[in-house]
Amino acid sequence: MLELKNVESFYSQSQVLFGIDLQVNDGEVVTLLGRNGMGKTTTIHSIMGLVRARSGEINFEGNQVREWPSHLVAQAGIGLVPEGRQIFPNLNVIENLVATASNRLKNKNPWTLDRVFELFPRLPDRAQNMGNQLSGGEQQMLAIGRALMTNPRLLILDEATEGLAPLIRMEIWDCLKGLKSSGQSILVVDKNIEALTRFADRHYIIEKGRVVWTGDSTLLSSSKEVQHRFLGI
Repeated sequence: MLELKNVESFYSQSQVLFGIDLQVNDGEVVTLLGRNGMGKTTTIHSIMGLVRARSGEINFEGNQVREWPSHLVAQAGIGLVPEGRQIFPNLNVIENLVATASNRLKNKNPWTLDRVFELFPRLPDRAQNMGNQLSGGEQQMLAIGRALMTNPRLLILDEATEGLAPLIRMEIWDCLKGLKSSGQSILVVDKNIEALTRFADRHYIIEKGRVVWTGDSTLLSSSKEVQHRFLGI
């Protein structure tokens, strides 16, 4: 579904990504791991066209999208839940959800307000609340719901549970497990290795803009040296 080959990205003259290779197959949950500042968000922004990769290939569903503007990447079927959530503070919950809703790819069972409210039962009671009146956990649920309302083929989450209370984190993980069971392809950035290895299929670790390790959940769980070397503080 998604394949990056030898992707290099820069901020002005400063190179951040040095030949990133990454793949997400249909129905997979794949993680992008690494310490802060190692290039995870830049990789996601390069996929989405928010940062224009200078070289390499970014292929999605058979299309080379490296030079596409971000709105066309989104319309092709990639939904982003950005770091910091970035919901619209002056719109209420329903308005946030319908603002970018679409079904361009003709999903036979499209996401609707009712489906999002069923996925996140906290949101219906807050339906008329403005975005800036929600808790951090509710904002993250709303951000995920907003992305799902675009009916994406691939859902990307940047820092999926950062700054959230433990109980809310569990709700987010349960949500992602449910989405996986329904066949949703997901690429997720987070730091919670224990939670991610319970349901993710494969993992990529980035160090200084390069992929330094990749493997499945069983291998990552048993590779304490890898966790300490590349993910420990």
